[in-house]
Amino acid sequence: MSQISIGKNNITFSMRDKLVRVEPCGNDCVRVRASRNTALSDEAWTLSVPPEVRCEITGTENKAVITCGSLSAELSKIWSDYQLVFYKNGREILRTRKEDDGVFRHVEGDHYCVKAVFEARDNEHFYGLGQEQQGCFDRKGCAYDLIHYNTKSSLPFVYSSLGYGFLWNNPGTGRCEFTRNHTLWMCDSAYQADYIVIGGGTPAEVMQKYCALTGFAPKFPQWAAGFWQSKMRYESQADLMAVAREYKRRGIPISAIVIDFFHWTEQGNWEFDPALWPDPKAMCDELKALHIEPVVSIWPTINPNSRNYAYMDDNNLLVRTENGQYGIFPFNGQQTYVDVTNPAARSFLWERVRKNYYEYGIRSFWLDQAEPEVHPQQFDNLKFHIGNGAQTALLYPYYYAKTFYEALKSEGQEDVALLIRAAYPGSQKFGTVVWNGDIPSTFQALRQSVVSGLSMAMCGIPWWNSDIGGFHQGDTESDYFRELIVRWFQFGVFCPVTRLHGTRRSRGTTWTGTPRSLKKAAATTRSGASGRETTGS
Repeated sequence: MSQISIGKNNITFSMRDKLVRVEPCGNDCVRVRASRNTALSDEAWTLSVPPEVRCEITGTENKAVITCGSLSAELSKIWSDYQLVFYKNGREILRTRKEDDGVFRHVEGDHYCVKAVFEARDNEHFYGLGQEQQGCFDRKGCAYDLIHYNTKSSLPFVYSSLGYGFLWNNPGTGRCEFTRNHTLWMCDSAYQADYIVIGGGTPAEVMQKYCALTGFAPKFPQWAAGFWQSKMRYESQADLMAVAREYKRRGIPISAIVIDFFHWTEQGNWEFDPALWPDPKAMCDELKALHIEPVVSIWPTINPNSRNYAYMDDNNLLVRTENGQYGIFPFNGQQTYVDVTNPAARSFLWERVRKNYYEYGIRSFWLDQAEPEVHPQQFDNLKFHIGNGAQTALLYPYYYAKTFYEALKSEGQEDVALLIRAAYPGSQKFGTVVWNGDIPSTFQALRQSVVSGLSMAMCGIPWWNSDIGGFHQGDTESDYFRELIVRWFQFGVFCPVTRLHGTRRSRGTTWTGTPRSLKKAAATTRSGASGRETTGS
């Protein structure tokens, strides 16, 4: 028989196959957890939930109300089920919608495909949800998969025009819908449905409370506010230094220069190729003397040709598959990823980076392939240290940034800026500078970038940028591209970070910036090379 019980700091609804708890998690913040299991999980994922928050609770076994600041939640029995209604200053803002038993559909073990469904309101609009390559700043009327891939970063948080924030606290892959007949949040596999409703007098107050739970960005480094020079790619130390010196000779302001991918000997060695980068310390010393910050690209990919592979594989420091085979990213052979959700893997990776980059003077890193990029995108087949991919995959960029931020801070680094290709709520506290991936050189992509940057800001990600000019298909001899890059610079100047990047082509030539070493590797690798030369930079 269903019933509502009132605890010291929560209200609970229980019945056969269903357990629901409503409790405060900060001033004007209410957390809801619902499970088909007989106990709820206290896992908070990336949140810093305060141990106890003052609230008022009134009610009976049929209806109870919990009030926390301006926000209150009313839990009622309806026949043999329940309904939740949220109020802000006494005005209704959100109401659950009764669905069929598909709210909990068994997947495996004690995990279920879980849903939370709410009544739709015609006059309600939603903003946030991370970056999508489309033009809808208002998410009302749209539906999205909750998944990361190159150019898409899903942050399951929205701000409603009714004056509240909503955080879906389930880091597995899933889906959300803001349609005319319902609002739906779904996770493909989770122990419980978990979400937080956040009130506040203004959007800024809602965001402040959201960041109190997920984290605030640190102090922005002064050097990062200048111009970042980047392209795909500088093939050698001599190439890079020639460009840096020419900027200074011409008196053009420059604050950072980026060393892109395939400067290494093998994926997973995390080191400069000594044949092309013979003296990294001298390079860094000269760049610092020129007041240019060197930024180096790190990929979390590794293959069996790496000297680190056997140890990491034997010690379960790599992302594995549920069926046991290696190889989840075909790029110059079958790569797999460092399992940055594993503290031991984070420590091992940083020790290699510290020895081969940090000790030369590299203090800022470009964390590429951060989603992680896998093909095919079957995250339920991935096994991470913290759980199956269908339950945890959205957390990978969070832990990737955590790896470098905490390591740099432990080395005494005061200011940290990490360029990264994906994020999750809380990534901002690790000094992440998110960019929207390998987008085309088109005016449509420029317009979509404006929406992406604003949407990321609505998710608490204040440091964001895009490749000025777009990443691929830029024809440097066309009037179209010349107009585009001027307009993109005008946009880029007003972004938190102004960074030029891309791979270009001139008529009658191949794409410029294509790595010679990558061509050579593609020609000599016998482990399933894909030969895709412009992916992931």
